[in-house]
Amino acid sequence: MAYKILVVDDEKLIVKGIKFSLQQEGMEVEAAYDGEEALNYIKEKNFDLIVLDVMLPKMNGLDVCQQVRGFSQVPIIMVTAKGEDMDKIMGLEYGADDYIVKPFNILELKARIKAILRRSVKKVDIGEKTTSNTLEVRGLKIDFDSRRVFINGKETNLTAKEFDMLVLFMENPEKVYSRETLLDTIWGYDYPGDARTVDVHVRRLREKIEEKPSEPKYIYTKWGVGYYFS
Repeated sequence: MAYKILVVDDEKLIVKGIKFSLQQEGMEVEAAYDGEEALNYIKEKNFDLIVLDVMLPKMNGLDVCQQVRGFSQVPIIMVTAKGEDMDKIMGLEYGADDYIVKPFNILELKARIKAILRRSVKKVDIGEKTTSNTLEVRGLKIDFDSRRVFINGKETNLTAKEFDMLVLFMENPEKVYSRETLLDTIWGYDYPGDARTVDVHVRRLREKIEEKPSEPKYIYTKWGVGYYFS
């Protein structure tokens, strides 16, 4: 079955190029040219991945991403302008899984898309390593089959990367993971991101699972080294 991709950009030539390239890989590609149109498409249809430009008419990509995260965990790659570091960080804060900077090489974009799709299918199936399809530690519970997370019985919505990171931490308590190791393990060896990507995701994960993120009881920082689950 072909993957379904939504490409959102107001520059039609860019959309045409991306669409052609991904179709050559056997993917089904639809396009939207403003934020409102994109949001409506995402609500109405099921996509396997979204390529979402930050600068869009009617509703910018960051707002679209934030609203999508209210009802879907579909992987999102944000497209940012060259040198706009704040857009990258904000994209991750709002729930994006990855970002790529314009102007980009279409081969790099395809590599990012394929890497995320592989991980979405594989989903770091830690459930195979356990005798149960759930894992619970002090009120924090993971359901591997449904990829859902609960805090004291109440569900909290995590992005795909946040879920994979939490699974890795909880399956390996007290093991300290450096930012570089987390990048390699969660994002893949060919991911060109930096330590800020990990820091943003850990901070956002803490905000969702910790009662007091500044005083965590699950995910701790080993200063100068990385992060671990206790």
